[in-house]
Amino acid sequence: MRSCPWLSEGAQHVILTLHIQPGAKKSAVVGEHGEALKIRLAAPPVDGKANACLLDFLADLLGVTKRQVLLLSGAAARAKRVRVEGIDAASVQRKLAAFSPP
Repeated sequence: MRSCPWLSEGAQHVILTLHIQPGAKKSAVVGEHGEALKIRLAAPPVDGKANACLLDFLADLLGVTKRQVLLLSGAAARAKRVRVEGIDAASVQRKLAAFSPP
């Protein structure tokens, strides 16, 4: 699998560097945005709704529990870093393969 600048791996976790576009019609991974993975969210950027939607979306997409997904930085910004426990980089790449550009 190719190297992804938006994905780094730790001992029992991965860290995703994301670019978020809130207020979309539906939540979806739409490809890369510079050094980040771009995700559109079907939630407004109000009262933490977009952040909650992001964490739920990633948990469902990656097949982990919601408590395994933690927002590390960017609570009030489009640029975010998220830690996902209990998954490796290869698994993340496989699960996102349908959404990532070739």
